[in-house]
Amino acid sequence: MSAGSERGAAAPPGVVPAPRASKVELRLSCRHLLDRDPLTKSDPSVVLLLQSQSQWVQVDRTEVVRSSLHPVFSKVFTLDYYFEEVQKLRFEVYDTHGPSSLSCQDDDFLGGMECTLGQIVAQKKMTRSLLLKFGRNAGKSTITVIAEDISGNNGYVELSFRARKLDDKDLFSKSDPFLELYRVNDDQSEQLVYRTEVVKNNLSPVWEPFKVSLSNLCSCEETRPLKCLVWDYDSRGKHDFIGEFSTTFEEMQKAFGEDQAQWDCVNAKYKQKKRHYKNSGVVILADLKFYRVHSFLDYIMGGCQIHFTVAIDFTASNGDPRNSCSLHYINPFQPNEYLQALVAVGEICQDYDSDKRFSALGFGARIPPKYEVSHDFAINFNPEDDECEGIQGVVDAYQNCLPRVQLYGPTNVAPIISKVARMAAAEEHTGEASQYYILLVLTDGVVTDMADTREAIVRASHLPMSIIIVGVGNADFTDMQTLDGDDGVLRSPRGEPALRDIVQFVPFRELKSASPAALAKCVLAEVPRQLVEFYSYKELPPRGGDTHARDPRGGDTHSRDPRGGDTHARGAGWLGVRPASVSSTVGVP
Repeated sequence: MSAGSERGAAAPPGVVPAPRASKVELRLSCRHLLDRDPLTKSDPSVVLLLQSQSQWVQVDRTEVVRSSLHPVFSKVFTLDYYFEEVQKLRFEVYDTHGPSSLSCQDDDFLGGMECTLGQIVAQKKMTRSLLLKFGRNAGKSTITVIAEDISGNNGYVELSFRARKLDDKDLFSKSDPFLELYRVNDDQSEQLVYRTEVVKNNLSPVWEPFKVSLSNLCSCEETRPLKCLVWDYDSRGKHDFIGEFSTTFEEMQKAFGEDQAQWDCVNAKYKQKKRHYKNSGVVILADLKFYRVHSFLDYIMGGCQIHFTVAIDFTASNGDPRNSCSLHYINPFQPNEYLQALVAVGEICQDYDSDKRFSALGFGARIPPKYEVSHDFAINFNPEDDECEGIQGVVDAYQNCLPRVQLYGPTNVAPIISKVARMAAAEEHTGEASQYYILLVLTDGVVTDMADTREAIVRASHLPMSIIIVGVGNADFTDMQTLDGDDGVLRSPRGEPALRDIVQFVPFRELKSASPAALAKCVLAEVPRQLVEFYSYKELPPRGGDTHARDPRGGDTHSRDPRGGDTHARGAGWLGVRPASVSSTVGVP
């Protein structure tokens, strides 16, 4: 979970992972808070806690709003929302002493409220009374939580503002200006998007750049009205209004592209009273970068094909296929586990492959005509073309293959991973997001060539490729779980880390009673994220799209690679960093 700005996890190996979550942003405000300070007003902040296994876990905390009993918090909490779970939340409001941090030991408790994330989402905007200890009301104190689904967010924006010749509101020094950016909602209410830091004693301030999701900025509607307000900071919370202007994101892009991105900062009262009043300064958009974030469907609808390859374990540990106890036994009334997994996953993948031809390979068997052991043979016995027509073609090839091979061993998987990786490498050189490879490995035991397999997976993590391993039978698959990167970064025997997590391991026995749809959802759950991560890292947009950070004046923009060093701006963050959740962490006046 991550946090980010308003006015007015992966399942353990062997466990069915939860459905992909929706992303929800929560914005907070309070009214009529208790005043705990004798000389000034309270300095409130809100702590968010999430109930986990009957324990309240502190997730994050807003900024502190100084000297205010009616605070509107700039920081936004971004949470994963699961429809099928009861996600209990607790909001605790404190009068903060000292610097804002996750610790609340020295702070005065102003009240709390418990609810579920589902309740907030259902109501979209929820106002509840704050309660003190033992259920006592905290006077008229209330907290309002507004939820917004950002799952459909398609980008984020990096903005940088400065101002020139602002009005001086202070007698003995210059103004201490900060800027607030609001979006205007359909009901004409104004939602705080971002609040900058305060620049002390300066009438021509330069504020720090900030990032905000396009959903947060303008609900992904570039013509939605935006308002910018400039204030002179006051430590008692009585900020002096300097001026404001209105614009839209569309207008901002156009003006910035034409080097005319500046607006008069106008105080309406002065405009009415002063005959020759022009403005209270000028606000300038110093920088604008727009980062397009593409989804899995963007790539699929852009024509990206998914090439599906199945690799089947033909080692002797499966048992003689003629014996009903064998994992390869063909029962006319009940498909074996190999067939169940193959059909469940294949029927999903075939929708994304236009020619409906699938590579089908085997490993660990002695094959005709010389009956030498092979670890990457075509189960249709055509080395020139290992593809089968449709999933039924793969099923037929598998059943025809069984009586013709001798089950042997060992369980070596690296050769097949390397074979598919070579195809993926050839595709990568096209420089387009046109073909992504899924390798489904069906095996009854732990791989024998673990070192070579780890090496092959690390190399494949740099390619448009995902690997799904389904453990068939009742073997101890503990060692196989090390290949799944959910519990840490997989490394090659030489210590090289995988660029990204591309392996999903699932023991079939955990899903024996599940429906084929549930099995497919489980084993394919991570593929959309893996595909988007790869193409984002490679800066490859969907065909016909644009993933680079867009500078309205033309040309590429430049940004910092999170690993260190400079690089071109990445379209969706670097490997799993979700720009949709990029949000304000700047201290609030």
